[in-house]
Parts: sequence; C-alpha cells; structure tokens
Amino acid sequence: MQWSLILLFLMAQCCFMDCQLYEFHYIKEEKTWTEAQQYCREKHTDLVTVTNMKDMKRLIKISDGDQSEAWIGLYNQTHGTRTWYWSLPGVEFNESETNWNPGEPNDGGSQGSQNCVIVNNNLKWKDTGCLNQHIFICYNETNTTHKYHLIREQKSWLEAQSYCRENHTDLISGTKQLLDGEVEKLINSNDLPYIGLFRDTWRWSDGSSFSFRHWNDDFNNHQPNSGQCAMTKFDGEGRWKNENCNIRKPFICYDDNIIASDKSLNVLSI
Repeated sequence: MQWSLILLFLMAQCCFMDCQLYEFHYIKEEKTWTEAQQYCREKHTDLVTVTNMKDMKRLIKISDGDQSEAWIGLYNQTHGTRTWYWSLPGVEFNESETNWNPGEPNDGGSQGSQNCVIVNNNLKWKDTGCLNQHIFICYNETNTTHKYHLIREQKSWLEAQSYCRENHTDLISGTKQLLDGEVEKLINSNDLPYIGLFRDTWRWSDGSSFSFRHWNDDFNNHQPNSGQCAMTKFDGEGRWKNENCNIRKPFICYDDNIIASDKSLNVLSI
C-alpha cells in the first residue's frame, strides 16, 4: 500500500515546556485506531500526543492540504476513573489544594455527570454539567496589569474555553490564579462563572497525563457510546471529534527525540 510520511519541524525560541517539540509523522494508510497505535509503536514511539495549541498548529500544517481526518493518541476509558484537569496546559491539578464548597463535588443533577466547575463570589468551587450556560473567567498571560476577564456571555463550558483561547490565553486555571486578589473583585454575589477545571476519562496512548483538549463544539461527553477514540480534522482549526475506533482513517505518529532549536519551519516529504 502506497503511503507517505510528512516530517514536520517547528523551531522557535520558547520556554522549556514549549520546546518539547517531537517529530510528527502523518501516515496516509487507513487503519483502525488500534492498528494505527500498533503501527506507531512498532515504527516510531506512539500515536501522537497533543500538549498545547502549538502542537495543534503543527498538526494542521502537517496535512499538506489534505482535507481528511486522522487518528490521534487520545482514547476514552469507558469505565475508567474520571480525573480532574485544569484547562491551561502545564497547570497540574493538586487534590490537596482544592477549594470545594461544602458537599461538593456531588456529581448530581438531572443532566447526569457533572464534569465542569463554577465558582461563587467566595471563590468556592461547585461541580456542574458542562452543557449548562454560565458566564466565565478568562486568563490572559500577556496582560500583566489586567490578567483576568469576566465575560458576561452565557456559554457552555466548551464554548467558554474556545472563547478564552481565541481572545485571551485560556479559562482561568489553578489555585494560584484563582486566589489572586484581582479575581474576587470581578465576581458579584449572584455570579457563578465557569473556571478551567474539568474531569474526563480520556487518556493518551503513551500514558502521559497532559490535560490539553481541542474538541469541536458538538462534542458531548454525556454520550459515552458515541465514540471511544479521537481524531483531528484538517479543516483549518484541527478540532477533534470522538469516533468509533473501528473506522479506518489515516493517523499521526510521533518520535520522542526532541527536535533541535532553530527559527524556521521545514516540511520534508519522505
């Protein structure tokens, strides 16, 4: 079967975390998710793990104009333990630093599992359904004088995350950010804004714990049987969707050797 590899090198001056740039390989052979995982583990390191938006931009470029979809290394443990994550890449969730309202998280409500979090004006956390409409707080790492922005538009958690990533940096994430005195001044007594805390059962094939997710706006994790494997669509945004793992699609592998630093972007066909 004819296939091609496109090796994408992204070189930039950046912080240590962002410089973890691995080699990506776009494989145009169509395989099931499990077959793609086996191929990547035999010939490379594993199916690709996506750690942040810089990785996403690399994946979008790697298609070389292909408008198809490709498997990535994210899969859903249907009966697995739900794990809490912060939306902002690099911010680790620490169970000892939680600030739950008494009786929370209670995982109740008519919509079933409550996998997203809102805060009251005392900055106490409450779990809620991710499809519920709330205002939300964005974090902007480039604005040192006005880092936090309360957006008074009602959105689902996923829509709020997309808004913050497009217009600022991300949803506010981590206890350090939430305990900043600037944040409490933003919230009125009746406000219940979303923050960047969520939980899910999705895991990366290589066992890494990166929290980055880039789902499309239609993704609904309240339907666990709608697809247990994730793919990215080469449509300019690279949004992910969950799909039946037995569907045959191209896929993206990675090698865990770190690319040397440079300032240019090179695409090599092999």
